[in-house]
Amino acid sequence: MTVQDLATLFQPCTVPNPDEAIENAYTGDLLSDVMGNAPSDSVLVTVQAHKNTIAVASLAGIKAVVVCNNRAVPADMQSAAENEGIAIFTTNENQFFTSYQVAVMLGKVDAHHG
Repeated sequence: MTVQDLATLFQPCTVPNPDEAIENAYTGDLLSDVMGNAPSDSVLVTVQAHKNTIAVASLAGIKAVVVCNNRAVPADMQSAAENEGIAIFTTNENQFFTSYQVAVMLGKVDAHHG
């Protein structure tokens, strides 16, 4: 899937590279864990709405971040994301449900059998 495909489920905040490929996903709030374990070319599902999230995403090769629980994205986070070419989306859903939605989009689970 591409970064732009996430806009079918989540509210876009900034999408500087809509055609970037997303191959995987990672859910986490402990940024050191994300940095060490998130696969590149992935989407990060998190509640961490600050510019350090973008710094970690950039180091890990993450292409998009979905900020959950209706958290606001501050201007400095959005600016950092635009500079790094990382998309940000928001959702009012929690991380569990958001991760499931992303897994379905990626074809990692079958929405009709689970």
